[in-house]
Amino acid sequence: MRVQLTIALSGLLAMPAYSAEFDLNIEIPQLKVAEYHRPYVAVWIEGADQKAAANLAVWYMSKDSKEGHGTKWLPDLRQWWRKSGRTLKVPVDGVTGPTRPAGKHALGFDGKSPQLARLPAGEYTLVVEAVREVGGRELLKIPFRWPAAAPQSGKAQGTSELGAVALSISP
Repeated sequence: MRVQLTIALSGLLAMPAYSAEFDLNIEIPQLKVAEYHRPYVAVWIEGADQKAAANLAVWYMSKDSKEGHGTKWLPDLRQWWRKSGRTLKVPVDGVTGPTRPAGKHALGFDGKSPQLARLPAGEYTLVVEAVREVGGRELLKIPFRWPAAAPQSGKAQGTSELGAVALSISP
């Protein structure tokens, strides 16, 4: 759905502003292993230069346990940590949260959300990274263009720590 607003600037020409919907579905598979731990997951956007442009979500163990606080293990999300995580002071409102159980998880953003509103027009890549204690690591990427001039969608299929990841953008 396209929403158009008209903004008057001191008698200058009116400029349209558009809002887009950015919907993401991430599947965490149920693994049949002796010792199961929920994965840490980072979701971010990279620019054409492969540098982090925005953090969308970071799921980690946010409470203390006998193994220490969950932030101790955030560097295990290697790609995210190198590109963005080491400079991020967690927790971050609207970005960080607890690990998620196996199943399908939906994230939704609009074009005015803080993560997307600052993105200049261009080519981007959505990146989803998952790592699990006594488990593996997986990284999936989906390219997209921002802002969306037409509906866009992309999919990636994980093989171990992630299941299907789907991105849908509507102008």
